Amino acid sequence: MRSFYLNKIVYYIGGAIALLYIISYFQPVYYPIASLLLMLLLIAVLADTLLIYSKKKGIIATRTVPDRLSIGDENKISLHLFNNYAYPVAVSVIDELPVQFQERSWIRKATIPGNQSITIDYYLKPLTRGEYLFEAIHVMAVAPLRLTTRMFTIDAKKSTKVYPSFVQMRRFQLLAISNRLQDAGVKKTPKLGHSMEFDNIKEYVRGDDYRTINWKATGRKGSIMVNNYTDEKSQQIICVINKGRVMKMPFEGMTLLDYAINASLVLANLSIVKQDKAGLITFAENQDSFIPADKRPGQMNLLLETLYKQQTRYLEADYEKLYATVRNKITSRSLLVLFTNFESIEGLQRELPVLKRMAHYHLLLVVIFENTAIKELIESSASNLEEVYIKTIAEKFAHEKRLMVKELQQNGILGILTTPQQLTVNTINKYLELKNRAWI
Repeated sequence: MRSFYLNKIVYYIGGAIALLYIISYFQPVYYPIASLLLMLLLIAVLADTLLIYSKKKGIIATRTVPDRLSIGDENKISLHLFNNYAYPVAVSVIDELPVQFQERSWIRKATIPGNQSITIDYYLKPLTRGEYLFEAIHVMAVAPLRLTTRMFTIDAKKSTKVYPSFVQMRRFQLLAISNRLQDAGVKKTPKLGHSMEFDNIKEYVRGDDYRTINWKATGRKGSIMVNNYTDEKSQQIICVINKGRVMKMPFEGMTLLDYAINASLVLANLSIVKQDKAGLITFAENQDSFIPADKRPGQMNLLLETLYKQQTRYLEADYEKLYATVRNKITSRSLLVLFTNFESIEGLQRELPVLKRMAHYHLLLVVIFENTAIKELIESSASNLEEVYIKTIAEKFAHEKRLMVKELQQNGILGILTTPQQLTVNTINKYLELKNRAWI
């Protein structure tokens, strides 16, 4: 009986019959009519119930969920419904989504033809990493006369994990391979100098330097062939991620740590595509994870699995321990991309001596996040004295952020001030600029 429901029309008709019984108290001629209608309603409900319960498994439902979901991206989920009845059935589908989405009104409606199947696709955008559990699928099937509904509950438990944005990583990888990074907003930086060490001959693709065309090979092949020269390769790119309190700040549902992890994954993958070596350091009050720079085939999977586990902590990060790790474990000069944040210029100045020592041995790039909420306050108009004070304080904080970048530059440290939304593109732009200028 838990799966049996009467539809609203039954209550409407029942209410009308009840009203007719009341009227028959004053006009007895209506009593037989009301009794006949009640009998017909009961027969119709019984027939409708027998039809919808004629098969034990009238509706079969399955769910297709990827083994890994990508954080911050739209991930496709598919529900497959098969109708075992000979007649079309109108259904309402309720999928029990993982608790992380806090979705309590998810429902999809459809009509399934007799003895046929349909697929319902929908998309989920997870905002936190970790394990997600999908529960049962509930299908409310309406009987042919539309008087009753039967609920089918299909046990479809499925556990999946949300990883750093591998969708974004693959997108940038494909653009890099096809020499179309400009389509993602990456600036094209002119290369200073050109290595003349011959590597191989390959077919021309858009973006290749026409001055490298090999006319003899072109004549033999019948298509345009170009000489491929080697660039500076196997430079070490180390992404250093701060997991301290300052990286807990949210932006559009995700923390700054999540944005830093996504950008690190894309940067590491792109550097391997560019024949450089990629590594990783995460730290907070202690040094947490260290992956030596490498470009072997399993490096990206190792980085992905390591980044999946990272969580923010509420303690202050210890830059002295970070320096000890860098000094002891990274023996050759590398590009260190430090994803962190400073709340004030004084906070930066406290850590500046350590940053200068790291910059003495390596090329250090410090990535600082711009507070978008403050930016919105600055751009808004002030209508009273209190809002003027708030806007003035916001402008002071924004000015301090710009001063931090200048302070870094004055001490021989590269700096980027970026919004979380533009973090990946701005970091890649800086990496390609440094590579083209032969700084790494």
